[in-house]
Amino acid sequence: MNLLPGYAIEQGSTVDQALLVKFMERTYQEQFPNQNFSHLTRTVEQYFSRDTPLWWVYDEQETKNQHQSPIGCLWVGNAIDQVRGDRHPHIFLLYVMPEYRHRGIGKALMNYIENWAKQRGYGQIGLQVFQTNTPALDLYHQLGYQEQSLWMVKSLQSREN
Repeated sequence: MNLLPGYAIEQGSTVDQALLVKFMERTYQEQFPNQNFSHLTRTVEQYFSRDTPLWWVYDEQETKNQHQSPIGCLWVGNAIDQVRGDRHPHIFLLYVMPEYRHRGIGKALMNYIENWAKQRGYGQIGLQVFQTNTPALDLYHQLGYQEQSLWMVKSLQSREN
C-alpha cells in the first residue's frame, strides 16, 4: 500500500522485534548520543505484541533494487485517558531515517495512524515527545496535537553539594 508517492507502508509482525529495537535505539541516540540503550531490548520484549501494531515504511525505488531495508517505522500501543477513562492509541515510536526527513513521511505516518484510529472508533491519540526534539514538536503542533500533561522526573542519584 502506498503511504505517499514513492513510499510504501507495510504492517510489521512480532518477528520484527530485533529491527524494532534498532529503530528505537536510533531515535533515542539522536537525542542522547552518549547514552547506552541496551535496555530497549527488554522494553520491546515486554510491550511488543499483536495488540501493539507496527508499520514499516519503504522507499519504493530501493525496494525495486532488492534493497529491502525500511526507512521509517510507526509503533502504536494502548493508553487510557486518566481524566475520562477512555482507551486510545498511543504512539510508542515514530521514526524516519535522517536522510529521508523533510519529504512528508512523518506527516503521512501521522495521517495514517489518525485514519487507522478513526476507523476503529477512537476519539484521540496520545504520544510522548522530548522537549528537546524541536522538529517533532513542530510537526505535532502543526497537526493539532496539544500538551495535556507534563511528565516530570527526579533523579535519586546522590549529589554532593
